[in-house]
This record gives sequence, structure tokens and C-alpha cells, in this order.
Amino acid sequence: MSENIVNQPPRRRFSAVRIFLYLCALVIVLAIGVAVAWRLYPDWFMRAAFVPTEEFARPPAAPPLTWANDSMWIARPSKMENNPSLWMPRLAETADRQQPARFADADAKGNAAIFYVHPTSLTSRAHWNATFDDAEANALAATFARGQASVFSGVGDVWAPHYRQAALGAFLTRDTATANNALTAAYADVVVAWRQFLADVGPDRPIILAGHSQGALHLTRLLRFEIAGKPVAQRIAAAYIVGWPVSVAHDLPLMGLPACARAEDAGCILAWQSFAEPADYHQLTDVYDATTGFDGAPRTGSRMLCVNPISGVLDGAAPQSSNLGTIKQDQDLRDGQLFPGAVGARCDDPASGGRGLLLIGTGPDLGGFVLPGNNYHVYDYSLFWRNIREDARRRLAAFTAR
Repeated sequence: MSENIVNQPPRRRFSAVRIFLYLCALVIVLAIGVAVAWRLYPDWFMRAAFVPTEEFARPPAAPPLTWANDSMWIARPSKMENNPSLWMPRLAETADRQQPARFADADAKGNAAIFYVHPTSLTSRAHWNATFDDAEANALAATFARGQASVFSGVGDVWAPHYRQAALGAFLTRDTATANNALTAAYADVVVAWRQFLADVGPDRPIILAGHSQGALHLTRLLRFEIAGKPVAQRIAAAYIVGWPVSVAHDLPLMGLPACARAEDAGCILAWQSFAEPADYHQLTDVYDATTGFDGAPRTGSRMLCVNPISGVLDGAAPQSSNLGTIKQDQDLRDGQLFPGAVGARCDDPASGGRGLLLIGTGPDLGGFVLPGNNYHVYDYSLFWRNIREDARRRLAAFTAR
């Protein structure tokens, strides 16, 4: 009996350790299962996480003078404090530069007026469209503007409107009618902001359009319905439709401007979508191929516009050594460093069936936001930050000379 009493505590300890190990094993198995399921069914996970469950309700129309107020703009020349488009990255640390300075242009600022439309920053499932006072969505939109709109601050002043963007779930849902309703409501805000922008800049300044993802989508519609065939089209020095597919056959001919074929071209459109290799882009092409172009014909199988952001050449290629600077954001996304020569890029070969994707080889470590399939969508601007800046400067000079 005394022996049993002496042996009881070790048995209890052994039992507790065994339970702990079983729990650890269970957590590992579950983690592996989730990881495998994520790799096999990423679409399902994304829909479950981001698609709103409420019924769509169209936001009320914005009055014409809504964007006359500075508070309706993330960036605007009259809004100098907390203007994210004025941010400049730190230069990368080197052996002789332990306290790196900020990037600074050698040339004077240009006179362009830049209309920039930010990508999706509404990740909540609560609503199909953002509200103007959504603090979380507005803060993330300002973060995007810091890394993207700042590209263009060397060539002019940036206008970047708040708008009641469609939620991220609108791009993931299978309910295409609701998704289109949410995107149409968002586009209506962009149109009113665009008209206020035109009133602000007057009749003579050259204009650069820039956007990303959802913002680029709205710019394609703006070009098609508000710019093409109108006098303002003659003022567009360049349009950066980044991170959204533009069909060369079914969209571009009706957008009023040609593709930028050479680095010196002006009055033209640039677009690209960045993938590391090996690239799995079926999530993009499956959706793209099921849509209809501006000409009313299916986009199925058509090539997407790809202008290499390093070289500025249509369907071009460029080595790492030509990349003037890639931004790697700090962990809190409030700042970042500029690294030259981080990555090269090439548009996939149309002769071998390429769809118009920008391939960057082995992707650099820029953070944890690479999408399934080696999709560097979030980093479409960051990868080529300084080259895009020089590209805009070069195209503005060519436009002014012309």
C-alpha cells in the first residue's frame, strides 16, 4: 500500500505530460490540415473570411460638391499636413551610410496634376461598400497612398479621393450581380471626385492617372466613359492602370489612349500584374476569361496589357541591374527602405502563349502579403518604385515637348 502511495505522483505527472503531448500533436495535425486545405481550396477560405453576408443596399448618391472639402481627400495640394503622397523612403543602409538619408529627387518637381485612386482597403465583412467614416479602411487607404501615390509626387501634385469602395469580398463572391452593384456604387463616387479634380486643376495642366487594383478598375471605366473622345483626353500624359487586367483586344481600343510601346511615349496607358515564379495565375485568368470587354465580346483567351515598369517598354524585359529601387516596408508599414537591383522583370512571351503577366523570377522577401500562386499583387508599385517615378518624369517631359 505504501508503494502505491509513493508511486501515485509520478503516474499523475506522466499522465499530464502525455495529455500535453497529445494536445501538441493534435494542434500540429490541425495546422497541417488547415495548411493543406488552404493550398487546395484558397478560394473557399477567402470567401469565408471576406464576403459580406448582408443584403446589398446602394449608398445614397454623393452631392456634386462633396469633394470640395479637404476632408474628402487622402491627398490634395491644399492638404499639406499628413499628406501620404509626400512620403519618401529611406535609402538602404550601406557600410558608409549607417544613418541613411531620405530619397530626394535631383530634378525639380514637375507641373502635372495626378489623379490617384487607391486599391481596396475595406476588408470587413460588415458591408458591401465602405462608409466615409470607416477609420480602419481610411487608415489602410492612406498606407497604400504612402507607398504608391508617393511615386508621382516628383512630377506634380497628387489628388487622392476617399470613395465608398467595394469591399474585398466583392472580388471573391460568386454573386456577380451584387459585386457589380457594389463596384458601380464605388465608381459613382470616383466620377464625382474626378469632376471636382478637373475643376481644381483648371483647363491647362497635364494630367497623370494612377491607380491600383480596384482603383485601377475604376480608372479603366473613367477612361472609357469620361475621357475617351473628349477634350480632356488630350491632357493625359500617362495612365498607370496597375494591378488590373486590361484586354489588349477588347478593352484598350475603347479606352481612348494607346498602349505605351516605348519608354519615351506619352499620352498612353501602362499596365502590369506581378508574379514570382513558378507562377500559378489561374485564379486571375479564370475570372478574367469569364468577363466581357468594353467592346461587348468575351475576354476569353485574350492577352492582357503588359508594359514593363523597369524598361517602360511594351512586352519588354529588364535585368535586376536596371531596377533603380524596390521599397521594403517596415513591419508597421509606416516607413520603408529603398533597395536598388532587388529584382528584374519580363512580360511573358506572347509567341509562346503568354497571357500578359509580368514575371519577376524568384520573388524577394517584401513581407507577408504575397497572394496564392506567387502573386505579388500587393507589391506591384513597391517592386519598381523608383523606376515608375522616373518613368512618369520621362513621359511628362515627352508630353510637354510634344
